[in-house]
Amino acid sequence: MSRTQGKEFTDVWDALAESRPEAENLRARSELMRQIEKIIRAKGWTQAEAARRCRVSQPRINDLLRGRISRFSLDALVNVAAALGRRVRVTVAA
Repeated sequence: MSRTQGKEFTDVWDALAESRPEAENLRARSELMRQIEKIIRAKGWTQAEAARRCRVSQPRINDLLRGRISRFSLDALVNVAAALGRRVRVTVAA
């Protein structure tokens, strides 16, 4: 029997994660990736241009745009956002 069989989850991250802290980390990374992707798409940048502006390689931008969350830490995503001139805020909610 799988650990998720018969359980209901509020979102995909709760279902995928082994623990609540891991789910919260995935949720935060996912949101940050979505925001960075939104900026890149709004600017109309190619992956090469986005990579140059984000100070990462083009394959890293490809991973980000394809939603490969496992390849990014929160730290790395904050660095990318900062390279784009953005400020990252963290909110702790009940």
